Amino acid sequence: MPTSHHKATLRTTYERLLLDDVIPFWLRNGMDTEHGGIVTCLDRQGNVADDDKSVWFQGRAAWMFATLYNEIGQHEPWLTAALSCLDFLDRKCTHESGRLYFQVTREGEPLRMRRYVYSEAFGAIGHAAAYRATGNSYHKERAQRLFEVYMDWSFAPGRMPPKFEPARRLTSLASRMIAIATAQELRKNLIDNRYDAIIDRMIGEIDRLFVNRKFQAVLENVGPEDQFVDHIEGRQLNPGHALECAWFILEESRIRGGIPEYVELGSTIVDWMWRWGWDEAHGGILYFRDVKMKPVAEYWHDMKFWWPHCEAMIATLMAYEATGQAKFSEWHRNVHDWSFAHFADPEYGEWYGYLHRDGSVSQTCKGSLWKGPFHLPRMAWLCKTMLDRDLGD
Repeated sequence: MPTSHHKATLRTTYERLLLDDVIPFWLRNGMDTEHGGIVTCLDRQGNVADDDKSVWFQGRAAWMFATLYNEIGQHEPWLTAALSCLDFLDRKCTHESGRLYFQVTREGEPLRMRRYVYSEAFGAIGHAAAYRATGNSYHKERAQRLFEVYMDWSFAPGRMPPKFEPARRLTSLASRMIAIATAQELRKNLIDNRYDAIIDRMIGEIDRLFVNRKFQAVLENVGPEDQFVDHIEGRQLNPGHALECAWFILEESRIRGGIPEYVELGSTIVDWMWRWGWDEAHGGILYFRDVKMKPVAEYWHDMKFWWPHCEAMIATLMAYEATGQAKFSEWHRNVHDWSFAHFADPEYGEWYGYLHRDGSVSQTCKGSLWKGPFHLPRMAWLCKTMLDRDLGD
């Protein structure tokens, strides 16, 4: 069992990572003072490697900065950064249909629209956090509208263009888990318990469709009526995704005063997917596995990406908080120690995003269209928060 001293040391580690390293790195290097918003394609030192903008990250960064403002302290540069990202998102990244682009130029000229609607979900949480910070009803209305677009596009039959032809129809874990996390943020920041029903529905579908008791694994894709699809897409496991989903479920139990079924489901997913994900040979979390132990198609399947390790740190600590089981504390220590030893860059700050299986650096960028101030600072903030609760702060 971890001692109070160890917990206090961990808490300080996460606080310093968040407030002395990651957030200053992005405020110093990523914010676009000329055109607004944030640029996330940064090299090791924080120089701009490409000035195209990820629309995901206008919403994600806005949420992170506004959440720090709401939860840690009303530091004006955090709110300024959040509002800059949201202003750019609304002025430059919004299609006339109400959907958001995926990628735009630095000035905001559209470059790419994707079939899925995660930009909309991240825009919704950014606006929801900004509403809590400012009380401006505009942000509340935008949060609600973007979430409506997300839910309609993700779940209304025939709305999203299918990825596969009817001969192989699949439905995904990702759309449901993002719906949970988005609804949780809107409920908290808009103070609206009507989102409970959406969350319960999504958790129920995840349990029924994707949590496979036979394989003791959480599948990424299944047939529309819970069919196991014995092809590459149907056999695919993404341990990082499943661990992230697990802590969304555990957090829902905590927020609502304890729901035993959700504790059981969330901790079971952590248990199963840790065993699928942890690399016994080299340490760290593998990116993809095949549930039948067949070869994985993606060439990066055994690489170590930053974000699954962030999600594993949250999930194992949250499972320990919810259950008190020592194995979760041990696993948290394992992934914490491995991640800080391999991803962290003590010379220039922040974390590398992409490592080879043995933990050596694959490439040195600190940001891309997919990596920016979200998974890592969210992990540091949530782990600090859990340790604050444990230590009675």
